[in-house]
Amino acid sequence: MPERDEERERDRAKATAAVQAMFDRYKLLATQRPQNHVDFDREVMKNMKIVDAGTDGSVSFELTVGPNFSNLNDVMHGGAAGVIFDMATTSALCPVAKPGYWEFLGGVTRSLNISYLKAVPIGTSVRLDSKIISVGRQMAMIRGTMKSLDGKTTYCTVEHHKVNAPVLEQHRKAKVPWDDEFAKEWAEKGVKSKM
Repeated sequence: MPERDEERERDRAKATAAVQAMFDRYKLLATQRPQNHVDFDREVMKNMKIVDAGTDGSVSFELTVGPNFSNLNDVMHGGAAGVIFDMATTSALCPVAKPGYWEFLGGVTRSLNISYLKAVPIGTSVRLDSKIISVGRQMAMIRGTMKSLDGKTTYCTVEHHKVNAPVLEQHRKAKVPWDDEFAKEWAEKGVKSKM
């Protein structure tokens, strides 16, 4: 049994590093934007904290829904939930990425279907869980939930369909430590990485 636990922990560490690499590359690229440029996802990427990840394409985060995500009713805006889910579910593709497939930011959204079940008051900390349901060479589907930290309240759920797209060349130039690990792993399998 200890060998299985060690293997599980290695897989968890690898998956978490793959997800963290997406965040690191995002932050590096964000610093290269003009000073007053506003990206809708910047607030999400700055505040979402990785809790867990798995090589099966699962990832969990914690996020405090701050004022930048609010509407006039002092609850999370539905559009904010879209941006939050987009980034949380996309990151589930990081642990299963291969050279040319589902690399940085995992392609483009085809559809993002959110079911809003309960309003999220501003200042509430939530847990986001995402899991790949299906992934192929060109299409992927990921499901996610946004719940209270104790898991008793489900605020909303999502089904996110993505289409694989090549990484933009300017994004490839932003190097993070994970790139060496990624390239080494795939070189051992006879596949060259461009990252």
